[in-house]
Amino acid sequence: MGSYLRPTSLAEALAALSAGQRVILAGGTDYYPARVGRVPDDDLLDITRIDALRGIAETEQGWRIGAAVTWSDLLATPLPPLFDGLKAAAREVGGAQIQNAGTIVGNLCNASPAADGIPNLLALDASVELASAAGERRLPVGAFVLGNRRTARRMDEMVTAITVPRPRLASRSAFLKLGARRYLVISIVMVAAVAEFAPDGAIAAARVAVGACSAAAVRLPALEAALVGRRPDPALVLPEHLAPLAPIDDVRATAEYRRDAALTLVRRAVEALA
Repeated sequence: MGSYLRPTSLAEALAALSAGQRVILAGGTDYYPARVGRVPDDDLLDITRIDALRGIAETEQGWRIGAAVTWSDLLATPLPPLFDGLKAAAREVGGAQIQNAGTIVGNLCNASPAADGIPNLLALDASVELASAAGERRLPVGAFVLGNRRTARRMDEMVTAITVPRPRLASRSAFLKLGARRYLVISIVMVAAVAEFAPDGAIAAARVAVGACSAAAVRLPALEAALVGRRPDPALVLPEHLAPLAPIDDVRATAEYRRDAALTLVRRAVEALA
């Protein structure tokens, strides 16, 4: 059986990571179900007692979501419509018990192609704060998630927060998820969209991301460009806008079904922005 540490300060946690490889544990909602029936043999670093990692703070630049913020914390925090898509995802991440324990940062670091939070973070243009005993750095979410279960985090680092920049204009967001049933299900396809609106109602900037259709969630830059200067209209979404996707056949759906479903969900997400 491996060792277990539960520090109360970020400095203590970073020192432990610099001393040797450890699995960072927040909610444990991915870690423990994968080890049912056997004693974990990893050296664990439980970060749930580090107060500096809690809370969602608003600054002049935007918002900072601490690494220990749970999905339930997010839902309970008053936030502008920019976060409606991420909150919609929070309501569909498992049941209430999972939402109370699982963290947004943990969902990101798990880096599953079907992680509900990641398309929303891409659409929010979010960045990841990483810290080690040697210093800090920041990466866009798109550069942090490298593929299926792979991230750019070094073994001596931990993610301390996700930052979301403040948009220049009034913004709205949307999130749609397709699964075999309504709740408690892994996504077949999911779409997150954020739009900033000019005073005349036209889209001044747009970010649209699709998950579960590639090794990592991806944005659709051609569609984003096509939406600028227009009012939200699903007819603007064309099949060629989904070119960045690379869906696969698996037990949940075929690649062809995923691509067709993605087109429908992207159109619905754009319509929802209206």
